[in-house]
Amino acid sequence: MNRDEASKKRVLMEARHLVKEFPVSSSKKKRAVVHAVSDVNLKLYEGETLALVGESGCGKSTLGRTLLRLVEPTSGEIWFDGENVTKKKEREFLPLRRQMQVIFQDPYASLNPRMSVKQIIEEPLVTHRVAKKKEELEQMVHERMTEVGIPLELEHRYPHQFSGGQRQRIGIARALALKPKLIVCDEPVSALDVSIQSQVLNLLKDLQEQYHLTYLFISHDLSVVRYIANRVCVMFLGKLCEIGDTKDLYEHPLHPYTHFLLEAIPKADPTLRSDKQLLMGEIPSPVNPPSGCRFHTRCPYASEVCRQKEPQMREVGERQVACHHPLL
Repeated sequence: MNRDEASKKRVLMEARHLVKEFPVSSSKKKRAVVHAVSDVNLKLYEGETLALVGESGCGKSTLGRTLLRLVEPTSGEIWFDGENVTKKKEREFLPLRRQMQVIFQDPYASLNPRMSVKQIIEEPLVTHRVAKKKEELEQMVHERMTEVGIPLELEHRYPHQFSGGQRQRIGIARALALKPKLIVCDEPVSALDVSIQSQVLNLLKDLQEQYHLTYLFISHDLSVVRYIANRVCVMFLGKLCEIGDTKDLYEHPLHPYTHFLLEAIPKADPTLRSDKQLLMGEIPSPVNPPSGCRFHTRCPYASEVCRQKEPQMREVGERQVACHHPLL
């Protein structure tokens, strides 16, 4: 998405200087905190799929849950559909919560084992009092089941009677029940077989086109992201590194971390394997992140300015990147 296209798009959700910290027990007078999300500024445009990528533990899922206020932010603002929802009380926030839903990573753990498929899908409809009559409620449940490919004759079965792919379809139907504007997909296919992944991804794309849905797609699988996302946002240790159009970012990464992530994608053809240097070292502690650029301890291009001064997100062409030495 170039700058002109972005200016024409409507911003559905925006994070402004969003921070989320988790206190950890400590014997010291000043308690240590985990810096899960640090000063994040992000725009999500209506109708797009924005992928949030990075290594495990970088804060992707925490950012997604904070945007939905499943966990409360430490500071900063969350704007949704033109409203500042950061400080809204739960009663005020409830009507907007209908417009924001989530698909969880683990279809085995995210469904109540004591509820049938019908009960799982109708629960949000009952909670938000969408249907006035029992017949209307049943019709809505059947519509969602049909859309995700679950046979209606299985509506009284329980989650343990379904395969992993079917369970995730049930989770998608539940998220879709209220016809939201935004769905946060938190690694929705990572627990599934590769053959099932493609079916679920195609289903998500079809539903997006049908209902003009907006997705925040959280994943560590860059091959999946390349297939489904319009834009990609790269995250490292609670900070955003690079944001850009999927095709441009994959073909010419500007941030060294993005470059190393793409280099690490497995290649089936041995002749296409790269001899370039791969990312070395461990992710620094989120309790005590490095000074300056948080990536400098793993970056072969780091200089003294990287160790001392934190890079700010800046525009480079049609891209945004937070790096003192972008790979131009």
